[in-house]
Formats: sequence, C-alpha cells, structure tokens
Amino acid sequence: MTDDPIADLLTRIAAQDRAAFRTLYRDTAPKLMGVLLRMLKRRSEAEDVMQEVYTRIWLKAGRFDRTRGRGMTWVIAVARNLAIDRLRARPATEASDGEEVDLVADTRPRAEARLVAQGDARVIAECFGKLEPARAHALRGAYLDGLSYADLASHHDVPLNTMRTWLRRGLQALRACITGEATA
Repeated sequence: MTDDPIADLLTRIAAQDRAAFRTLYRDTAPKLMGVLLRMLKRRSEAEDVMQEVYTRIWLKAGRFDRTRGRGMTWVIAVARNLAIDRLRARPATEASDGEEVDLVADTRPRAEARLVAQGDARVIAECFGKLEPARAHALRGAYLDGLSYADLASHHDVPLNTMRTWLRRGLQALRACITGEATA
C-alpha cells in the first residue's frame, strides 16, 4: 500500500475488483457529491452525474496514471468534467421547473468535515494560503465552481493565456506544497 489509498483502489478497480469499487464509493462519494452540488446547484442533476462518474470510473480506471497525480485528484477531475459537460448541455435560459426544493441545504456531515477530521483540509487550506490571493481565487473558481478559463480571465482582467498560466502554475504550487516537494 502507498500513501495514496485512492490510487491503490483505482489500480484494483482497473482489474475489475468489485470490493475496491465499493470502498472507493464509500470513501469518495461525499466529497464528489459536494463538488457536483456546488457546480450544478441541483441535487437531482448532481445525483445523475454522480452515477455517470462512478460508471466512468469503473470503465476507465485503467487510464489512471499515479505518476501524473493523486487518485482523488483524478476522481474529482472525472466528476468535474462530467459536471461541466452537463452545464454546457443546459439551455441558455431555463424556466424554473420546481427544483427549488433540491436547493435546500443538506444537513448530513459534509465531505469537508471528513477531510478536516483526517487533516487534509488543513493542509490544503495552508497551501492555498501560500498562493497569491488572485491566483487562489482563480483556482477555486476553475476547479470548485466550474468557471471557464474565459470567465476567469474576464473576471480577473487578464489575457486568456495568462489565466491558463496562473492555473497551471497554481496547481503545480499546490501539488508541491501538499506533497512537501521543493518548488523550482
């Protein structure tokens, strides 16, 4: 086993290990639901995408490459990409269809509460605190709120390629901080 239990589970899932898949679901579902709800704003839509996420993970786990990042990062990227696809498929103007009830706050313990208990949230928050505030804000917008590069560039009044550079370097800095690597 390594210090990346999600990566270990993904390796086992690539070999069609159903027990590993159940464990992955148990360990990641609260976090992924939080990400999807934050991006999609609708519980029913988040639940639909969540099912797609785990189907995709089961089918594509063999594509995970632990040399390119942590397992949870890959799992969140799968969820984020499917949520963005869902957002892009929405009509430009949508009439209210009674889904306001889906926006009622969920009172169950959130994924963030579990991460705090494990100490991961503290480390991530400390690492975000080391970033320049505008770049930290851009990273949160891109990866937690699902904003496009163009939206972020416009919001921060910088060229699109500058925003891409901010995000790439910000992710590199976060990874180095979280893993304890020295930055170049």
